Amino acid sequence: MRGSVPLPRGRRRRVLPVAAVLLLPLLGAAPPTGPPSAAVSATAAAPDGLQRAFAAAATEYRVPGSVLLAVSYLQSRWDAHGGAPSVTGGYGPMHLTDAATALAGSSEHQAEGTEDPRGDDARPALRPRAAVPDTAARPARLSTLPAAAELTGLGGAALRTDPAANVAGGAALLAAAQRDLGEPLSADPGDWYAAVARFSGADDSATAAAYADDVFALIRDGARRTTDAGQRVALAARPDVVPETGQLARAGLRTASAAGTECPATVSCEWIPAPYEEFGDGDYGNHDLADRPASQRIRYIVVHDTEGAWDGVLNLVRDPAYVSWNYTLRSTDGHIAQHVKARDVAWHAGNWYVNAGSVGLEHEGFLADPDAWYTEAMYRSSARLVKYLAKRYGIPLDRQHILGHDNVPGPTAAGVPGMHTDPGPYWDWAHYFELLGKPVRPTAGKHAGIVTIRPDYAANRPVYTGCESAGEPCAAHGSSEVRLYSDHSEDAPLIKDIGLGTTPTTGVNDLSSRVSTGQQYAVADRWGEWTAIWYLGQKAWFRDPPAEPAAVPAKGVTVTAKDGADSVPVYGRAYPEASAYPAGVPVQTVSPLPYRLPAGQKYVVGDEVPGEYYYAVTFTEDAHRVVRGADRYYEIQYGHRVAYVRAADVEVVR
Repeated sequence: MRGSVPLPRGRRRRVLPVAAVLLLPLLGAAPPTGPPSAAVSATAAAPDGLQRAFAAAATEYRVPGSVLLAVSYLQSRWDAHGGAPSVTGGYGPMHLTDAATALAGSSEHQAEGTEDPRGDDARPALRPRAAVPDTAARPARLSTLPAAAELTGLGGAALRTDPAANVAGGAALLAAAQRDLGEPLSADPGDWYAAVARFSGADDSATAAAYADDVFALIRDGARRTTDAGQRVALAARPDVVPETGQLARAGLRTASAAGTECPATVSCEWIPAPYEEFGDGDYGNHDLADRPASQRIRYIVVHDTEGAWDGVLNLVRDPAYVSWNYTLRSTDGHIAQHVKARDVAWHAGNWYVNAGSVGLEHEGFLADPDAWYTEAMYRSSARLVKYLAKRYGIPLDRQHILGHDNVPGPTAAGVPGMHTDPGPYWDWAHYFELLGKPVRPTAGKHAGIVTIRPDYAANRPVYTGCESAGEPCAAHGSSEVRLYSDHSEDAPLIKDIGLGTTPTTGVNDLSSRVSTGQQYAVADRWGEWTAIWYLGQKAWFRDPPAEPAAVPAKGVTVTAKDGADSVPVYGRAYPEASAYPAGVPVQTVSPLPYRLPAGQKYVVGDEVPGEYYYAVTFTEDAHRVVRGADRYYEIQYGHRVAYVRAADVEVVR
């Protein structure tokens, strides 16, 4: 995985940078001649300093304060992230983007590690290698910070690291967009609809409108929170505000068609198909045709990060010799591109059983870049898409059905070490599930036999290493994950994953001894401020003080080994028994992973599933078959990844 992107030093330029030359004509503004904005003088250290900075910038640039606050919330939830850039090089509460950093560190997500994205033993392993595209030509949406520097007279360094300056830069951009549209600098927030749409950076009217609609929904509802820097910020509700949506027709944006997409009306979506083509010696790519859910149930949604930037990633998915996923989500504005229909099987998760029963979502971002944060716009767009898909296909909104790529099991023992680890410890699962309408909350009394992992994301900052170089500490950052030890002490050894065959570390990609927000485990023991769970066949401890709990009590269903068995096998896929395969379909081995479920241990059940295999190794569909056996399996939360046990091997404990 890629390391974090170094922060460039900003510098005031006498000559307009290329991005500003492109943007300023669009914004209808010239470089300022006066002194820097007064908003920069706001006292950032005071608990209400950021609130006062918003007020000062709104006054100076004659932007309604509610518009400025709502736009910033949709960009960053008012967080400053310590001056670190987002996944697309955006800085500060207003997410002002700088092309110098926006596309640095692009790589090939599916080409990293040794995972076979298709994960089907009936075919040779797929090892995609595609050239990383030239990223020299960067879109204007990735260069708003230089434009803000020219409008405000503030240097790039201030706009990156000073939240008050950043807010002033955002206000200046909004005001310039309003003037360019020929609209007055009105005190009525409703008169700023098109300027807000322009601020999104989207080049099409549907995405810009979806963004602006979100901003005005925030204005009507109001918001209040304490930021990552301890700033208390509030947006008073204005339920009476009516945006002038007709302005958008004069904004000069292209019309993008949503025809052919499977997306909710509340997001912006376009069809950019992954090719289903034959090439070479009868080979084909980059997905398989199917007939889901009629032929087999869609059980999972898999969350990935791209490890690359939007334009380059779209080039990859359009390569028939590469691999595929169903949707890509853009960080700057939450725009969605769909590539593979839900009825068809994309090659993305590294496990054919999961691929055949899942939809894959790639989010623009980088796992090992802890300060490269995701925008609120992308989180919200993703959550709306997931809610839509979950309702359409009957997928439960829990962490054993809404999986990270890092929760997908290796299909066989040989595949375990090469499985991917995205979206990683910095994806905010708690916030994501709040947006899904399923917040992680206690569902049982405090002495319950099951816990749901739920640390405070901002305060939970375990040490990770290897983001930039092996063994070196990553920047301190909030995390969704909790570390596990072999005893109730942080001096005890970390829990070992025997499937990896390595000594556990604090490496950002080492999942040996980590649990993630929303995952559920059976309680094995308690000791003071420590809780033990059954994990990978072991008793694993995590610090869980009452004042800062890392988990909440829960109720659910568990399985344990049947009476008389010392242990039972654990599988990475739920394949049918040999007798279920018809003539012409090769029998797939039901091979256990190098793990066991020992007697006396309990693991939380996510689902009961059939033994099932989708045979699809030819370009034409005439030979495709769904093989379904009599064997039933339980999907369980076994370690950081889910796993499967045969129903005949275990007993259910409700």
